[in-house]
Amino acid sequence: MTGQRVMRVALIGFGTVGQGFAHILARSGDWYRRQFGLDLRIVAVSDLQRGSVHDPAGLDPAVLLERAGDLARVPAPVHGWDSLRTIRESNAEAVLEMTFTDLQTGEPGLSHARAALGSGKHLVTSNKGPVALHLPELQRLARDNGVMLGMEATVMSGTPTLALATEMLRGAMITRVEGILNGTSNYILTEMGGGSPFGEALRRAQELGYAEANPAADIDGTDARAKAAILANLLLDAPLTPDDVECTGIRDLTGRDIEEARAAGQVWKLVAGVEAGRDGVRARVAPQRLPLSHPLASIDGVTNAITFTTEYLGEVTLTGPGAGRLETGYAMVGDLLKIHRLGQRAAGDELKEVSTA
Repeated sequence: MTGQRVMRVALIGFGTVGQGFAHILARSGDWYRRQFGLDLRIVAVSDLQRGSVHDPAGLDPAVLLERAGDLARVPAPVHGWDSLRTIRESNAEAVLEMTFTDLQTGEPGLSHARAALGSGKHLVTSNKGPVALHLPELQRLARDNGVMLGMEATVMSGTPTLALATEMLRGAMITRVEGILNGTSNYILTEMGGGSPFGEALRRAQELGYAEANPAADIDGTDARAKAAILANLLLDAPLTPDDVECTGIRDLTGRDIEEARAAGQVWKLVAGVEAGRDGVRARVAPQRLPLSHPLASIDGVTNAITFTTEYLGEVTLTGPGAGRLETGYAMVGDLLKIHRLGQRAAGDELKEVSTA
């Protein structure tokens, strides 16, 4: 490919996801340039714990990774900007928002998102909080400022869930979505299905790094509830927030429940569901006994899966990773590639209009 476009990006947050993104660029940046004509160039990084750095000419992702613990050690003309100044004053065209998720206020990600879109910069986010709580507002901001909003990483990490649904299945008329959208809870239920008590399965999940020290968001269903709200907004045009989603977690399931389901030829899964009906869109997260013939019944461990029910294709099920350093980092890359592709298409349309005027 002869022509190349440089897309300058600012990373807000340089933890697991940000470092995964940098790792992908360090390893495959040249391939993206050759394959897609896109030079993804990190020009700024701001992290609350690790510091910040800005170089308008670009930062070497390998150096960022080597010195990730202290960004002040990265050679650059600018250090010490906070996140909002980095967003507004760096020469980035796109902002990657990858800070921690707060499902009560959406902060600090919400302020970051508003600043990026309001500054006329594309926003790609892995942060469920702002999207689950304020998606209609963020979509308006993006539209009003002529920029794009990417959120693939908020549901099933790098597995192209939202891309499949919005680009390939929207015309098939999605009426219902059911998914296993939290790998930690699914791992625990899988272990319980093998005979482990709930407490033991949870401890093992924590030892393996699947569950946090405070696992409430996973086992009480609030993580899946946020994803259900995103799906309701994005796929069924229902302005739901997490508070509108009925939610029950897996905390109270017992070994006896597991055995009763097995005896009936069923398995327990924590299912997030969104469905359009005569009375509007209903969203729910709850443990369900699924027959072994159900497409979600065989999904074990930390794997995620989602089934779209459509008017014209029936059921379509997608399975893949729901978390991970490189997996989520790739989701950010995928959204940037989409922004690049749509930008090329828009530029082509403008050229056509000029040539036919």
